[in-house]
Amino acid sequence: MMTLGQVVVLSMAGAAAGMINAVAGGGTLVTFPVLLWTGVSAVTANATSTAALVVGTAGSMFGFRSEIKAVRPWLVRFLPISLVGGLLGSYLVTRFPERVFEALIPWLILFATVLFFLQGPVKKWLFSKSIQSPASTDQPGPGWGPMVFQFFVAVYGGYFGAGIGILMLASLGLMGMTHIHRMNTIKTILGSLINVVAAVYFVASGLVDWPRMAVMSAASLAGYFAGAHYSQRIPQDKVRTLITFIGMSLSVWMLYRQIGR
Repeated sequence: MMTLGQVVVLSMAGAAAGMINAVAGGGTLVTFPVLLWTGVSAVTANATSTAALVVGTAGSMFGFRSEIKAVRPWLVRFLPISLVGGLLGSYLVTRFPERVFEALIPWLILFATVLFFLQGPVKKWLFSKSIQSPASTDQPGPGWGPMVFQFFVAVYGGYFGAGIGILMLASLGLMGMTHIHRMNTIKTILGSLINVVAAVYFVASGLVDWPRMAVMSAASLAGYFAGAHYSQRIPQDKVRTLITFIGMSLSVWMLYRQIGR
């Protein structure tokens, strides 16, 4: 059972995560620790957070519908391995002992926070490349290296999720892709589908705390639409700075708590 205070805090966290995802991405860094605070286990918190935010992330694909035709060759190549990787990552959450996942939490949060911090510089670098190379066809090149990398990105996405967007953007840039809007389209579609696969698996495995998920999901949807509407008025650098500070503080605190056990 949830207390009234927990309902209020979960609603605030869900709304904040929705707005953060609409503006800059990284909402999991808010919802996950708040769910831990309400008393659920780490695995349940991860599953519930994924399920609560999946509606907004899946809905974000609609905003990139005009670019889907241009990136179809990439999607055909990367979609199957992304779905398999996402399913494998969520499967590993349920098959490893919970203490393993708990031991990884500080490092996962730290890794996701660093990726979140690098999001701005990486996007600026990629955007400068897109201006310098406007005529690029951005067709996927040969080789298995990018597919293997995307598979492991998807595994990480199914296992924890935060930060997969910047991993994919960086990977696409290193592969030679330069059209930033098409890169965002690929990142959004693949990342959303990885989250959907993970959420479906977590639901089927009975790991989702439905009352908490319902509260967060409704609030995150409202936050997502508010963030999408006002995103141009919110200073994204300040949002990134705040979330980076929260993520770093959480990783240090959770690592200290584990060492003190």
